[in-house]
Amino acid sequence: MEKLKLIKEFLENKKAEDIVILDVSNLTNLADYFVIATANSPTHARALADYLEEELEKEGYTIDHVEGKEYGNWILIDLIDTIVHIFTPETREYYGLEWIWADAQKVEV
Repeated sequence: MEKLKLIKEFLENKKAEDIVILDVSNLTNLADYFVIATANSPTHARALADYLEEELEKEGYTIDHVEGKEYGNWILIDLIDTIVHIFTPETREYYGLEWIWADAQKVEV
């Protein structure tokens, strides 16, 4: 839970919007948690991702890999047990991860 609190705090620090944390541990073996957040532009999404990477590494967390930074519409940050999805509003609506994973429990931190 500490990692999830930090992720949410770091995203909020840089003005991410509509942050949702889903417990997907009973639905998939991809990860235990998905963190979904909205950035207001591709540039904002890249800034959020850069900040999140830097701050999590300072806290001692290992980032396995990052995808999507070159375009910035959907950036995925894989922390093995937690996957952070940073979307632009249009891309978040188009892919509808919350709808796809509707059986997942929302987590409040």
